[in-house]
Amino acid sequence: MKLSRRKIKFLQSISLFQVLFILCVVRAERPDARLLATSNSVAGEVKHAEEFCAMYDICGARSDRKVLNCPYNIPSVKPDDLLSSKVQSLCPTITGNVCCTEYQFDTLRTQVQQAIPFLVGCPACLRNFLNLFCELTCSPNQSLFINVTSVSKVSNNLTVDGIDYYITDTFGQGLYESCKDVKFGTMNTRALDFIGGGAQNFKDWFAFIGRRAAPNLPGSPYTIKFWPSAPESSGMIPMNVSAYSCADGSLGCSCGDCTSSPVCSSTAPPPHKSSSCSVKMGSLNAKCVDFALAILYIILVSLFFGWGFFHRKRERSRSFRMKPLVNAMDGSELHSVERQKEENLPMQVQMLGTPRTRNRIQLSIVQGYMSNFYRKYGKWVARNPTLVLSLSMALVLLLCLGLIRFEVETRPEKLWVGPGSRAAEEKLFFDSHLAPFYRIEELILATIPDTTHGNLPSIVTESNIKLLFEIQKKIDGLRANYSGSMISLTDICMKPLGQDCATQSVLQYFKMDPKNFDDFGGVEHVKYCFQHYTSTESCMSAFKGPLDPSTALGGFSGNNYSEASAFVVTYPVNNAVDREGNETKKAVAWEKAFVQLAKDELLPMVQSKNLTLAFSSESSIEEELKTESTADAITIVISYLVMFAYISLTLGDTPHLSSFYISSKVLLGLSGVVLVMLSVLGSVGFFSAIGVKSTLIIMEVIPFLVLAVGVDNMCILVHAVKRQQLELPLETRISNALVEVGPSITLASLSEVLAFAVGSFIPMPACRVFSMFAALAVLLDFLLQITAFVALIVFDFLRAEDKRVDCIPCLKLSSSYADSDKGIGQRKPGLLARYMKEVHATILSLWGVKIAVISLFVAFTLASIALCTRIEPGLEQKIVLPRDSYLQGYFNNISEHLRIGPPLYFVVKNYNYSSESRQTNQLCSISQCDSNSLLNEISRASLIPQSSYIAKPAASWLDDFLVWISPEAFGCCRKFTNGSYCPPDDQPPCCPSGQSSCGSAGVCNDCTTCFHHSDLLKDRPSTIQFKEKLPWFLNALPSASCAKGGHGAYTNSVDLKGYENGIVQASSFRTYHTPLNRQIDYVNSMRAAREFSSRVSDSLQMEIFPYSVFYMFFEQYLDIWRTALINLAIAIGAVFVVCLITTCSFWSSAIILLVLTMIVVDLMGVMAILKIQLNAVSVVNLVMAVGIAVEFCVHITHAFSVSSGDKNQRMKEALGTVGASVFSGITLTKLVGVIVLCFSRTEVFVVYYFQMYLALVLLGFLHGLVFLPVVLSVFGPPSRCMLVERQEERPSVSSL
Repeated sequence: MKLSRRKIKFLQSISLFQVLFILCVVRAERPDARLLATSNSVAGEVKHAEEFCAMYDICGARSDRKVLNCPYNIPSVKPDDLLSSKVQSLCPTITGNVCCTEYQFDTLRTQVQQAIPFLVGCPACLRNFLNLFCELTCSPNQSLFINVTSVSKVSNNLTVDGIDYYITDTFGQGLYESCKDVKFGTMNTRALDFIGGGAQNFKDWFAFIGRRAAPNLPGSPYTIKFWPSAPESSGMIPMNVSAYSCADGSLGCSCGDCTSSPVCSSTAPPPHKSSSCSVKMGSLNAKCVDFALAILYIILVSLFFGWGFFHRKRERSRSFRMKPLVNAMDGSELHSVERQKEENLPMQVQMLGTPRTRNRIQLSIVQGYMSNFYRKYGKWVARNPTLVLSLSMALVLLLCLGLIRFEVETRPEKLWVGPGSRAAEEKLFFDSHLAPFYRIEELILATIPDTTHGNLPSIVTESNIKLLFEIQKKIDGLRANYSGSMISLTDICMKPLGQDCATQSVLQYFKMDPKNFDDFGGVEHVKYCFQHYTSTESCMSAFKGPLDPSTALGGFSGNNYSEASAFVVTYPVNNAVDREGNETKKAVAWEKAFVQLAKDELLPMVQSKNLTLAFSSESSIEEELKTESTADAITIVISYLVMFAYISLTLGDTPHLSSFYISSKVLLGLSGVVLVMLSVLGSVGFFSAIGVKSTLIIMEVIPFLVLAVGVDNMCILVHAVKRQQLELPLETRISNALVEVGPSITLASLSEVLAFAVGSFIPMPACRVFSMFAALAVLLDFLLQITAFVALIVFDFLRAEDKRVDCIPCLKLSSSYADSDKGIGQRKPGLLARYMKEVHATILSLWGVKIAVISLFVAFTLASIALCTRIEPGLEQKIVLPRDSYLQGYFNNISEHLRIGPPLYFVVKNYNYSSESRQTNQLCSISQCDSNSLLNEISRASLIPQSSYIAKPAASWLDDFLVWISPEAFGCCRKFTNGSYCPPDDQPPCCPSGQSSCGSAGVCNDCTTCFHHSDLLKDRPSTIQFKEKLPWFLNALPSASCAKGGHGAYTNSVDLKGYENGIVQASSFRTYHTPLNRQIDYVNSMRAAREFSSRVSDSLQMEIFPYSVFYMFFEQYLDIWRTALINLAIAIGAVFVVCLITTCSFWSSAIILLVLTMIVVDLMGVMAILKIQLNAVSVVNLVMAVGIAVEFCVHITHAFSVSSGDKNQRMKEALGTVGASVFSGITLTKLVGVIVLCFSRTEVFVVYYFQMYLALVLLGFLHGLVFLPVVLSVFGPPSRCMLVERQEERPSVSSL
């Protein structure tokens, strides 16, 4: 989710603000340095020759105090020793005479110091940049390439007003190539965006440098025109000082600052993703797995056809040889007639046999014990129904007392993140050592497509900006009540560098003040700021930082910000580790008021202007999920009522008008549903009593699940009792029914319990808790059905025999309704049972049908295996929310408009900065850092974003700190004579607050740089130096004199707790993921970041981990396939073991295992077809599918194993006996309940419950009543029913 994209935007901006403020000043003052280099005499003949100057000294200043050079065309001057040493320290290419005074040089040095911190990480770029201005200002041959084109009089002095600077394209290109990739780490952007106006080539850069600025605006005080060649008659020669290449290893540019640096090529970039295996046949390109499965299918079908042909031929041959013998058998017809009579009798009667023979069923030991138990137990329950009902109800009601402690868990981190989660531990470490990620409140104001062409009009119009001001006014005036206090946005917002909120809005270009709209130039000013937001003071935000238009606009392409179709307004709010603390509660209170304001006032206001408004707060999803939990309550209740109504009709006899009131089973069906609900409540009560919180999944799914699982048992039990001879006593009928279906019900229920119980080993809390609740609920439901429900059956049959009305048992009818139904021979099988036996089973007995069924089902299963590889992990946020939620429009706008990915932090634990350790060079990326350092590796990974998902090199506090203390950055780390920290000249106390400009004289006049090169060891600080200066750096405000101050950008990047001992416990380096548009992108980006960190950690022998705000919620998807497959394998394996132990038949258990596996695999294939993602909900559904699918298999298999005759006859017997119950009690019951869910308001119900349940029911029906009977008739196990001579009077069921 939401944690993914929108939070990125602001993080970029707040990191920028501090540096960008400086940079505007950098550009404002640096041009003066260009001016200092221009001076030429227009009056008289100008001499262009070696050792001649074109400009010398300073003759005035503009009204905005930008100094102007003198146009003196004089011979170059020999400097004194002090000036010569100064010039050599900054401009080593200039020797001998110079064309600048000491004051000029000091001004040059002051100006270039503003740019040095941006470029010092790449010495080649810095040297080329300094040479450009050194040659302009002090070169003794200045007149050869500088020509003063215009002058102006200032205070009666002639001053330079315009110059031509002749410079070769070779130098210009070399300068640009060496600097184009140098990054400004604080903002993860190019340094040229600040000191070059975002130039894309050297001509753009020169144009930026040479433009003349209006008063009080950044830029040069006079015009500088750059020319690649001079007129031949002029005698001038373009400046062509050698340009250094950043690829020169001796200059030590880092990989992040120079992609051609040897550091980049010395280590191979991270490997690209290996492309998936594929097989190409002509124009057809198939995946290897698809191709392999197609070959496997052809082989299997060929083998099956071959076996079927051979087997069929052998059967015909045997039938031909046996035909004379069969015709000679006199008693065959009689036997056939007797067999037909037996087929109309219940299975238990068949077990009694005829007077001459009996069917002896060889049961397994476990089945034998269960049959004997159910025989005795059935009679006991029939004799004591009141006692059984009372005891069972007392037990379940006792469990329900635990509901007193019932609680629902709605916190996402507690639902989807396990206690041992790596992501949770890393988030806790990040929050506690650095700072928790801020909260986001957001508005998206967008245009509506025009009706003619469907294009989105631009949002950047005067009326829309004024509308945005009106909206902002309402936001500023919003107050929320928290414990009697009125909370406003300014009370909770982030204020990185002052008293103003760091709101990300285009209104920042007007300092958030509507009065400035006309004063600044209206819409034209906004469009100007889109291109110059880093270089123009008037575009600076109210919170003292620049505003990147890509964070405040949406729906644009490239850098065409003026075409944007949306305003994106983001309010970052302070966050706290303690979710229950006052700070968080204040924010939540304001967020609720914010959402209500947007609904009630802002939305109508925007819609009246023919615009759209989308909005969200940090707490929106959690609040909407709470709403969602009740949104579909009516739908769920209707689903249950429909299932109950169908159950009531199914349990009763075929309706007859005369006997309907007696034969119906409405009260019995209602009682069965109540037992199902009690089993769920008992399960919830038990776990609530021991302190386990429930979840929304449990409340919505488990009742439906248990009802679906329990209904078929109710139908099978009632139908089994109804199949018994009416002449038998009721207790015998109950006993015989339990003997007939009790073992299969027990087997199915135990398999379901185990299938769900294994889910308790899932580390994901939501799945684990669901499995625990479901396992106990199914177990309680089974126990209540063989106790309380059997007792209720006894009461219901006693009621019917006593001719009492259903639902009103106290009302007794005097008419005789059941006379026509008495007698075993007069109760005929129902229409559905006759269809199953006489039509359905007959069709499935045909060999051609069998071959077609097996071929089609195997084909679909193999196709489903291939389709499974296309299932993507994830859970779309929009699916979880109600369809009418205001967040639906918000997520649509987010995916449509945002152009940046989530922030990514690489966190280093226990960084040893001592002199004895090499870890500093193993982390940094500037000169002399290791080629395989962390930051160099991040830079290399950013070169292949398609596989690394890293968008750009990381912002490095360590790099900036090392630059900040370096002697080259002489305007940064400074100290007073007493050794205390001295701030830059443009900050208090050096420059008093409110003073527009500050001279060099003052309290900071005696400040010196912290270190000389001799004080450092290979440009690295000692342990003591590092320890002393790091707090200075983190508290230093960025300024015009030094843009590398760490306050704001790196305040929360370093944990200073306990750092005095030489170890920084935690520090972070920030970069960004690429834009992530799909759930799979989030999963893959997290996996790639972890793989990258693991590789670098192993290489550097340091503990490094990646962190992003969405990791905690997406960690589950890294191993979701593994989790799903393991739990499905355990669930299906548990069913196999239970079946094997119960039946002692490996073959029967193997067939059940095969069918269960096919149902689950086919269900996953349907998921792929319907584009249903793999997540906690679908994993729960798949595990649940195992439990429900057991019902479709176990009863048919059990009935087949205890039937007599050949396999086709046994298959018909099984379908005729329990097939109708499976169809009506399992398939139709679930089907009618599932169909209602398609009317749900929430997409998650439609996708994960309606679509998946419907697919499960249909697949279970097809496999249980089509595929399984065919498989049993072809490959089924031998019958346990044996025809033996009658040897004793009393029939018995023997067991082995």
